[in-house]
Amino acid sequence: MGLDVGYTNGVIAAREKYLLKEKIARLCELSAEEAFRTLLESGFGGGAETATGVYDYEKLIAAEEEKIDAFIQEYAPSKAEKAYLLAARDFHNAKAILKARYLQTGTDRMLAPEGLLSISLISAAFEEENFSNIESENPYLARACTRSMEILAEDPSGAKIGEVFEKALYEYLFSVAKNKAVLKALLLAKADMTNILTAVRSIDAESAMERYLPIGTIKPERLSALFEDEGDTAFAKTPYAAFVKTCLQAKEKGLPATEAERIRDGYDAEYFAARKYELERTEPFLYYVYRRRLECANVRIVFACLLAGVGEAEIKKRLRAI
Repeated sequence: MGLDVGYTNGVIAAREKYLLKEKIARLCELSAEEAFRTLLESGFGGGAETATGVYDYEKLIAAEEEKIDAFIQEYAPSKAEKAYLLAARDFHNAKAILKARYLQTGTDRMLAPEGLLSISLISAAFEEENFSNIESENPYLARACTRSMEILAEDPSGAKIGEVFEKALYEYLFSVAKNKAVLKALLLAKADMTNILTAVRSIDAESAMERYLPIGTIKPERLSALFEDEGDTAFAKTPYAAFVKTCLQAKEKGLPATEAERIRDGYDAEYFAARKYELERTEPFLYYVYRRRLECANVRIVFACLLAGVGEAEIKKRLRAI
C-alpha cells in the first residue's frame, strides 16, 4: 500500500479538531435532550442530517463508525493495519449469519458494517456450506465457520461457538501483527487482560483453560494462581499487577469486573496517549483511529445511561479512557 505517512498525518491534524475530546465528560452533566443537541452541534456522525431525536443517537454512532471505516480503508499505512482494524467485523458477521441461519431469523441488527469481506460472500458460503472463497481470503475465519457448523451438528445449543470465533480472530490478528511491533504489543496486552478476566470469572482452572485465548504472554501456570490466595503475589512484578488487583477486588466484593473491562477496552488509546507527543511513523494513524472509536463507545455509554436515569458520577465512572 505504501501511503505517504507525512500526508496522512497532515490529514489527521486537520480532522482532529472535530473530535469530541473533553465534551464527552460534559455530556454526562446534561439532560439527554441537551446532550443530544450538543452532539448535533458538534457534527458527530453527520449531525442533524442523520438523526433528529434523542433516541436516534445510535444512528449518529453508526454514521460516525462508517466514517471511521472509510478513513481506515483510504489511509491505512499498510495491509497489516487495515486488516488488524477491520477484520473483527468479518468474524462478527460470520457468527451473526450462522446464528440467524440456525434460529431461522433475519440478521437485522445483528450484523456489523462490512470489514474486509462482503456480507454477501459470507452469507453465500453458509448457504452453500462451502467456505473455499473465505479460505482464500482468511483461512482462520474459514476454519472457524467449518468448526462452528460441526459444533452445531453435535450440540444444538451452540454454546461454544462464540469461543471458536474469538480464538480464531485472535489467531488471525496475531498472524497479521507478528511483524508489526506496535500492533503485536497492543494485541498481546489485550489477550493477556482477556485471559486474566477469563480466569477471574471461571469456576476453576480447568474450565478457564478451555476458554483461554491461544496467544498472550502469560503462561497457564501463572494464570492458575488466580484461583489461589497468592493471585496478587504471582503478578506483582508483571505489567498487570494493578489490573489483576482490580479484578480480584471486584471478585471479592461479588461485583462485575466493570472497571477491569474499562481498562482493557481503553488500553489501545491509553497506550498512545501516554506518549502522544512522541508518536512516530504509523502511530499517529492508529492513535487517531482508536480515539475516534473510543468516542463512539463513550457516546453509546453516555446516552444509554442518561436515558436510563443514571447519575453523572456513575456515568463518568463507566466511561472508557478519554
